[in-house]
Amino acid sequence: MIAEEIILAPIVTEKSNNCIQEGKYTFKVNKKATKVEISKAVEKLFGVKVLKVNTMNVSGKKKRVGYHQGRTSDWKKAIVTIDMDPKTKTYLTKGGKEVKGTKKFNDSIEEFTGV
Repeated sequence: MIAEEIILAPIVTEKSNNCIQEGKYTFKVNKKATKVEISKAVEKLFGVKVLKVNTMNVSGKKKRVGYHQGRTSDWKKAIVTIDMDPKTKTYLTKGGKEVKGTKKFNDSIEEFTGV
């Protein structure tokens, strides 16, 4: 699956907006997506470093229209924790030379709130 198929929509509620200061963002994701796929998709789409992904399956609610009863469809929710203070990593190569990591990450997701 490609990243656009994994991350379906952001979930904007009062509780999810309070968690943004802690670096936790909530998304509606594909039901078949794994935690690793969700992590890679968020890193690719938003350019952030993902630390942790928590997922949960949300069951559909019972709905009634007149005489007929039915259910809304089940869906999957992911709470993604990002690195709020990304730092460049340094490591040693074979020759003992110190090299810094060149990839730069954002410290927030601006597209989430529509800013």
